[in-house]
Amino acid sequence: MYDAFISHIQQSTLFEANKRYLLACSGGLDSMALAHLLHAAGIQLELAHVNFGLRGTESDGDEEFVKNWAQDRSLSIHIQQANTVEWADKKGISIQMAAREIRYQFFEEIRNQKNLEGIILAHHQDDQLETIFLNLVRGTGIEGLYGMSARRGWLIRPLLPFSRAQLESYMEEVKQTWREDRSNATQDYKRNKLRHSGLPAIYNLEPDTRQNLLQSFERLKDTGMAFSGLFELWKAAHVREQQGISFLAYKSLSNMPGVASLLYFWLRPYGFNSDQALSLSKSLEAIQPGKLLRSATYELSLDREELLLYPIPVAFPELELPFGTPSFELPDGGYQLTWGIPQKEIDRNPANAVFDLDCLAFPLQLRSWQEGDRFNPLGMQSEKKISDFLIDNKVPFALKKEVKVLVSGNKIAWVVGMRIADWAKVSPATQKCLHIQKR
Repeated sequence: MYDAFISHIQQSTLFEANKRYLLACSGGLDSMALAHLLHAAGIQLELAHVNFGLRGTESDGDEEFVKNWAQDRSLSIHIQQANTVEWADKKGISIQMAAREIRYQFFEEIRNQKNLEGIILAHHQDDQLETIFLNLVRGTGIEGLYGMSARRGWLIRPLLPFSRAQLESYMEEVKQTWREDRSNATQDYKRNKLRHSGLPAIYNLEPDTRQNLLQSFERLKDTGMAFSGLFELWKAAHVREQQGISFLAYKSLSNMPGVASLLYFWLRPYGFNSDQALSLSKSLEAIQPGKLLRSATYELSLDREELLLYPIPVAFPELELPFGTPSFELPDGGYQLTWGIPQKEIDRNPANAVFDLDCLAFPLQLRSWQEGDRFNPLGMQSEKKISDFLIDNKVPFALKKEVKVLVSGNKIAWVVGMRIADWAKVSPATQKCLHIQKR
């Protein structure tokens, strides 16, 4: 196995000459086999061991074993003694999850402190198969079939092509010992049940089942990566961004195979799940404008011709503007107020507004528009519902919630950034005006 291991790490370029690495070492078969292989290959190592304190004297024995192994070979070793139960209780998580958090946090701290090139983990082929099947049981999509990578960020897994049986055979061949964790023999956890009962039953179906599974998962991984690349091209061509909103036209999805998958890959970075993507794909068969889907931080709405994706609006607290207020801030930016004589030329920028000061009642109020709000737009004598005004001006559903109004007394003087009310406009008789400009 040693020759195969050397060939693998050379072809995969997992390690660099003259660089030092941190090996996570529990004392069990997997990590001790990897420690022996790496040391024999001349890879510069430091070891890290976490004593989780879950098995009493056995845990202490593991710590002592790893420490002695490292010292016999003049290797640096870093040891953490953790209160795993307390960590789990404090965070409200399982013992397994707590142990995972503890060890990875510890490994990363050592890597940073010692400026090491990577963290080496002893996951092997059996672990890979177990991980993929557990992902299937949890209901993950195609990416759940990718399993673990040989290298991801600082994490390096050089044993993925090798089985536990190969590691055990190698250790017996070189007459090396290891520590057995008796909890691995129980069926108290899903992974252990899969390891001792589920997978052996599957492997016994056919002589080549194990190898066929590995080949099938590798092909599926390649297919998934191809889909990801094609998806990015499709997204770049069909999803447009404007004012913090993503737009996707319905026609971009018509007659496309795998619409639910396209939607899921688009929406998942924003917290949406596969069930929501599937539900949305079915909704497109009979579009209901205004329908909403939500994640923790984003909304997706069905507009007349497009899907709109945008952050969930933050509640806007009403602002009061007493006479003489110099400026105010809205989510879209700041505004400057100028009080005084009328301008020679009217500011016609829709982002700004000019009012006859004598028409206004103070203090003014700035708030989000509400259902039932009405005003008479500049140039019109009759009132119009704000909701109808926004529709007439083709304001996308997502942006409607962001619209603010300026209220004088009990009347709306300005739909901010769009139109002032006709009754508040300046005229030849205007003596003083209020000029509001967006900065």
